[in-house]
Amino acid sequence: MMRRTRRPAGVHRARSGERTGLTLLAIVALLAMASGTSRAATRQLEGVTFAQTIQSGPADDAPLVLNGLGLMRYRVIFRGYVAALYLAQGTRPSEALADVARRIEIEYFWSLTAARLAKVTTEGIERNVPASEMRALEPQIHRFNGLYRDITPGDRYALTYTPGRGTELALNGRALGTIEGADFGRAVFAIWLGAQPFDANLKDELLNPQTAR
Repeated sequence: MMRRTRRPAGVHRARSGERTGLTLLAIVALLAMASGTSRAATRQLEGVTFAQTIQSGPADDAPLVLNGLGLMRYRVIFRGYVAALYLAQGTRPSEALADVARRIEIEYFWSLTAARLAKVTTEGIERNVPASEMRALEPQIHRFNGLYRDITPGDRYALTYTPGRGTELALNGRALGTIEGADFGRAVFAIWLGAQPFDANLKDELLNPQTAR
């Protein structure tokens, strides 16, 4: 009968320690990978975080990809809000006002009333469309402005245009309503991206991520 050779007790402890050390290293590596993935999946500006990609509609819709971030300053000195522009994969920034899926998210640093938001929206559209088109869009603008709610610092509005469905307004992830029409969608996004945007620097930052103030 063959005898089993016993290993010294210290060898068992050493190899057990090695396995524990390898397990800990594997856990640390996985955590580092997860942390890196999390950072890659978001971008920040002025302490505000935006997802790199979003699913703005039903699951079968293609996700939208973050194109650019920008800061809107009020009277040069005061931070007004941070905005993010999302476009469908493969959409060129120059096509942002075409009949393509797009989204603007805005997180505010100031409190604003619904009435003030409605006024700014109307003025912004008026600057970017001919008078005849403005008259034709009045019913949609009126209904859209009626969706606004008062906001406080940290609130976030999202404006999402989907071809064939219209423009949805959401506040802090809760949909408030959708306004039909590609013409309205183009007009309301022109507030930030049109020929006469509310803030030209912000427009550049949203359309051209490499732009720096």
